[in-house]
Amino acid sequence: MTELIAVAVITVLAVISPGADFAMVIRNSYLYGRATGLMAAAGVAAGVLVHVTYTMLGVGLLIASSTALFTAIKLVGAGYLVYIGLRTFFARGDLDVDLETKPRLTRLGALRTGFLTNALNPKTTLFVVSTFTQVVGPDTALWQQAGYGLFMSAAHFGWFALVALFFSNPRLRTSMLKWQKTLNRGIGSVLVGLGVTLGLAR
Repeated sequence: MTELIAVAVITVLAVISPGADFAMVIRNSYLYGRATGLMAAAGVAAGVLVHVTYTMLGVGLLIASSTALFTAIKLVGAGYLVYIGLRTFFARGDLDVDLETKPRLTRLGALRTGFLTNALNPKTTLFVVSTFTQVVGPDTALWQQAGYGLFMSAAHFGWFALVALFFSNPRLRTSMLKWQKTLNRGIGSVLVGLGVTLGLAR
């Protein structure tokens, strides 16, 4: 029971803390609508499972003990955040806002973006690896570890689905699109800042 409570508390705190995944889901939701935002949320949840899988296989312990390997993963993830941040910052400010037309970002594209955002996110790496190393012991059953991982993924989807539903509200979405260029630059700056900060962090 203590392990379960620890996993739940750590997961909730990690999920609701703003990061690249939060900014990305907001952007996709207000630019392209509810379905695209929900697909991005599903991608974020799927990205969590990547970290859960290699952690359960023991690679997470290797990352925790190997500075070189962790640094490589951190730099790749930081580079990806800077890349999507720059793309967001320099995005056009006059996109077609008609909900009936085909969006520039497909639902599959949104799923892929959400997946890559978390699969390459050093913050998610640290969250999953640290949680497992703190609450999982030699006697923890495999099914129990899998349950923890599925809970982490489901918590991410639940939170970011709510974010997508809120920011895809037609009235709010229309209002936000009037300020699209400013929002793009703000979100893009946050993503670039996160990427640079994570890349320089030791």
